[in-house]
Amino acid sequence: MSKFTTILVANRGEIAVRVMKTAKALGYRTVAVYSGADVHSPHVKMADDAVCIGPAPVGESYLVIDKIIEAARVSGAGAIHPGYGFLSENAAFSKACEKSGLVFIGPTAKSIELMGNKAAAKRRMIKAGVPCIPGYEDADQADEVLINAAKKIGFPIMVKATAGGGGRGMRLVHKAEYLLDGMNSARSEALNAFGSDELILEKALIKPRHVEVQIFADTHGNTVHFAERDCSVQRRHQKVVEEAPCPVMTDPLRARMGAAAVDAAKSISYRGAGTVEFLLDTSGEFYFLEMNTRLQVEHPVTEMITGFDLVALQIKVAQGEPLGLTQDDVKLNGHAVEVRLYAEDPAMNFLPVTGRVDLWKPAVGEGVRIDAGIASGQEISPFYDPMVAKVIAWGETRDIAVSRLIGALKNTRLFGTKTNKSFLIDVLSNKNFQAGTATTAFIAEEFGDGGVVDKPLALTEAAIAAVLQYHTSRNYIHKAGLGINAELMNWNSAGYLETPFRYCSGDTRMDLTLRTTKPDTYEIICGDQNTSIDILDIEAGEATLSVNGRRKQAGFFVPEDGKIHLELEGRTFSLRNENAYASLSDEAGGGGRVLAPMHGVLLEVLVSKNDTVSKGDGLAVLESMKMQYKICAEVDGIVKFMHLTGGVQVAAGDLILEIDEEKK
Repeated sequence: MSKFTTILVANRGEIAVRVMKTAKALGYRTVAVYSGADVHSPHVKMADDAVCIGPAPVGESYLVIDKIIEAARVSGAGAIHPGYGFLSENAAFSKACEKSGLVFIGPTAKSIELMGNKAAAKRRMIKAGVPCIPGYEDADQADEVLINAAKKIGFPIMVKATAGGGGRGMRLVHKAEYLLDGMNSARSEALNAFGSDELILEKALIKPRHVEVQIFADTHGNTVHFAERDCSVQRRHQKVVEEAPCPVMTDPLRARMGAAAVDAAKSISYRGAGTVEFLLDTSGEFYFLEMNTRLQVEHPVTEMITGFDLVALQIKVAQGEPLGLTQDDVKLNGHAVEVRLYAEDPAMNFLPVTGRVDLWKPAVGEGVRIDAGIASGQEISPFYDPMVAKVIAWGETRDIAVSRLIGALKNTRLFGTKTNKSFLIDVLSNKNFQAGTATTAFIAEEFGDGGVVDKPLALTEAAIAAVLQYHTSRNYIHKAGLGINAELMNWNSAGYLETPFRYCSGDTRMDLTLRTTKPDTYEIICGDQNTSIDILDIEAGEATLSVNGRRKQAGFFVPEDGKIHLELEGRTFSLRNENAYASLSDEAGGGGRVLAPMHGVLLEVLVSKNDTVSKGDGLAVLESMKMQYKICAEVDGIVKFMHLTGGVQVAAGDLILEIDEEKK
């Protein structure tokens, strides 16, 4: 194995930043690759060298093996770290690296091939004696063969693409009559995401825990595990919260599960970091789910309870060195919990969103770690995964770790785009999660399968926004030297100033009058309600306030006059004073006007002109950020106008078609 001094990271975002931090700390020179959408991204600025590999779409940049190899050649890199996602579990990429004389910081191509196909991996695990879920994993993919196999297995059935991961190409089917539709939907999504529509079927375990074991193997015959992570809190089969250790783990169960994971790795002569995933049922039995032949998104929680830098170990093994440790050297200390911060709108069924990051200010604190790949002023692109950061907290106990994580989320500022932050706080604050009883059914049971309803804007929140907006504008005028004496800033010739504010948030409209009483004391009037606010301290976008005698902390950012982003007790608001703007044009569209809910590619339009549709019928399929979404009718009627066809790129708000509500 060739020695190397320069590492190219074939990825982007927070994982590229994460890998580079360790590589730089170890003295390695780092190289970034980037697309046209990532020119100003943090991972590009952080690297010692950077190579542009094409336009924004991943099929023209991050997924093009030849471009990555060429970038390594021109930059003088001797090794490539694939991060996770993209090409990290691509055997052809591993082979291309080897053929080009580059070290692939990961497993061999053979191991990737063996475990990359869920069907082949499961057959191999059965042969190795690793417990597996009953199902169908044969090569024959005919519909009738799969349908007959499902009848033998029994419902509910989990339909799974053999390639890829992240919840894509997976469908839970409860009844036989829905199986074909579930199979077709899974095939379509998997083919588009991974280039393969091969499926397996598994007996669906209801309310299991998703528990995975981190393993590591060197080229000298040593394989160890670094205990487990519980990843049960998921939605759409995508992990939302991960923690280590598992809240219900016992020492005997850990020993059995860890041994099974090590056996799985040894059966394929594995090298490097990998994760063996299991489903754990209520009886304490566990079953092999899949093996991820790469570093996992949630690896920080393992690092925080074991003290090992897993990226450093990856590089060490890739250099041909032994791990230098045995199973007895892996000791667990405390508890760690991680959440994934996404640019998405929980109130719109968690649809990914795009936009400019007006302000990114991560929290700091005891036991807090934040891995991020964004910066203030950066655009969040529709071309990539919507995860923008991971927020992690460690504590001596699980309760301390969870409490610190909630505090870190509340004190992390991400203004300019919607996020799932308040939803994450609600999850972590849920009594069942805090009791450690959450299973894979937790989110559906506690929050439902759809979106999370936004709480309406409250008077206190609107009043605080008005005060901070006014205060910022007033100070700007003063600092700009416009000739106004500071002592007269809140006065006019008639006495104290009054300023009108109108905020609209969802269906809520709030008209306020802000009245100054003293330099930093304000009275906000809304109808017959009065709110008194004193600014006790304000600096760098953080304010301490007294609201009707109660102390409150608020984060804020004013991107332009008339607008404000406000962070209050974990909730984020983006508001503008409508009185500062010209009156808005009439709202475009209604129930019959079908608009694209986000940027993406309109894969297919499911209806034609003059078709009769009912509320809830599928109208089109949109892909954004590697996920597919079905756009459904909100009204009954007849399709009157077709504005777009399948296969085109759309922006949020683009008109797709119109339904005439009057003709049915």
